[in-house]
Amino acid sequence: MYGRQSLVDRPLVKAKAEVSLSAFAFFFSELVQYCQTKVSNVGELERRLEDVGYGVGIRLLELLCLRERNSKRDTRLLDTLKFVHSTLWKYLFGRQAKDLEQSNTADDEYMISDYDLFVNKYISVPKDLGQLNCAAFVAGIVKGVMDSAGFPARVTAHFIQIKGDTRKKTTILIKLDSSVLAREAGLPAV
Repeated sequence: MYGRQSLVDRPLVKAKAEVSLSAFAFFFSELVQYCQTKVSNVGELERRLEDVGYGVGIRLLELLCLRERNSKRDTRLLDTLKFVHSTLWKYLFGRQAKDLEQSNTADDEYMISDYDLFVNKYISVPKDLGQLNCAAFVAGIVKGVMDSAGFPARVTAHFIQIKGDTRKKTTILIKLDSSVLAREAGLPAV
């Protein structure tokens, strides 16, 4: 007993620990089943998954800032988006997201895209919920990170079918609050 460290005695530095994919798949499928209770449509289920992910995102921002950046947080929008695209994505999925891009039509919209997110890979969807996108959980995580970092946004997950590709591309759409763009431009908030 004397040689063991308790949880509170362990350092905050990054430890090389990974969760088994099968264990995560089992846990996540149970989470989806739990969220599925008392919902009547796909939209409600995705909102419940997003709500669960939101709490995870708030905590992940704190944890990753402590571990990766010695408690330093980004104060600029683009730096925070790059943090989500690279550091957060590597922590969640073991690799950087495929794309981070700004919308061609709106200055307040950014998209993070990736293929084959495992939150959608190991879920069997009932026929009545055929359009379910479990990446709503990831969208909730991103929303929690963005809100906690001081960049309030509406974050949603969408499937995009690419012509000639059999894989589904998942796009996390980040629509920023109008106050964020005003602050970034140095204008007073309205």
